Amino acid sequence: MALLPILCYPDPKLHRVAKPVAVVDSRIQTLVADMLETMYDAKGIGLAATQIDVHERVIVIDVSEEHDAPLVLINPELVWSSTETHLNEEGCLSVPGIYDGVERFDAVHVRAVDLQGQPRTIEAEELLAVCVQHEMDHLMGKVFVEYLSPLKRNRIKKKMLKAQREDAL
Repeated sequence: MALLPILCYPDPKLHRVAKPVAVVDSRIQTLVADMLETMYDAKGIGLAATQIDVHERVIVIDVSEEHDAPLVLINPELVWSSTETHLNEEGCLSVPGIYDGVERFDAVHVRAVDLQGQPRTIEAEELLAVCVQHEMDHLMGKVFVEYLSPLKRNRIKKKMLKAQREDAL
């Protein structure tokens, strides 16, 4: 397993749409293992392959208290969403240190393939539903700050670029 570098907003690679995974093979299984290690190391609860500059439809999530219940979603598709929504405070490993409110469905059902290549449907609510929607957005090239006002988004972009310049020194 290996720790992978996480792209930081406003990197344009975060806006690429991920392609479907053709076959779940050892390459995908290694990718998932590396993504899980990277997510846990970064103290995250979700990571999309897009965030590590791999533009394939792979998501890893673990919202458990003990960080011992990883969920792998390959080629996820939203098949149902509740009519109810809530404003949830979200953060993102690609936008470190920034948190803001995003309106999300309270519950979703997602069809995906697991790490063994088997189809399954996940029924998610609360934090898991928020996380699934957030990570699926990444696969479509969307970062959570794009739900915010242009003013907030520009402030965040400037702050992130400044931090990246300072890190480069």
